[in-house]
Amino acid sequence: MLHMGRVEVESTLLFETPEQIFARVFRTLRPRTPLPEIRVEFRRFANANSFARLEDHCLQVRIADLLADAPAPVLESLAHILLCKLFRRPVPKIYAYRYRLYLSRKDVRRTIDALRLERGRKASDQPRGEHYNLLEIFEELNLRYFHGLMARPSLAWSAQPSRTMLGRYDPAHNAIILSRLLDSPRVPRLVVAYVLYHEMLHLRFPVQHRNGRRRVHTAEFKEAERQFEGLEEVRRYLKSAL
Repeated sequence: MLHMGRVEVESTLLFETPEQIFARVFRTLRPRTPLPEIRVEFRRFANANSFARLEDHCLQVRIADLLADAPAPVLESLAHILLCKLFRRPVPKIYAYRYRLYLSRKDVRRTIDALRLERGRKASDQPRGEHYNLLEIFEELNLRYFHGLMARPSLAWSAQPSRTMLGRYDPAHNAIILSRLLDSPRVPRLVVAYVLYHEMLHLRFPVQHRNGRRRVHTAEFKEAERQFEGLEEVRRYLKSAL
């Protein structure tokens, strides 16, 4: 009976529209709240990000178009994730795991990488800032920590200063972008070098996907990061000044 029940539920999912899936999940999470108007759109995003907003008794959901052909159980999991976040509830592990597992599929990862390359914003290769030249710092780090063997990616300062993201590596465009906040005489050169080194490690140790989990900072990554000379000094500065 349990097995047949599961099959029946999965069969029902196959015939539901995205709006019906979100309506059902909404009723599950808010059984006493009147069902709002639900609008689900698939948008041309450069990644797998999706959003949900409830306003004026209308639930607006925007989903990355790469998920337009995702299996119904994956959309159901996404509905639970988005609505739980909207209502500030913990996301049930089964739905979070199912969604991560789908995004970890090799074919889906290839699609995401292709979309990032096609639609993502490519940083201009301008490593020279007002105070620091990322190219010079990269070459120094490359010789000291990578025996000069790391191929240089595109290096650039961000268009706007950011405190929340001091650096990022964009694998689709093979680019490292540092926050323009660091391009200042008030920021020690050692701090700039560390942030750049951290992003260089993402080239050396790519993201791993295992059992539906995305591991960005692996044990090897962390061990290599500890080799940076002056790491504790940098951490104290970042904790107190930024």
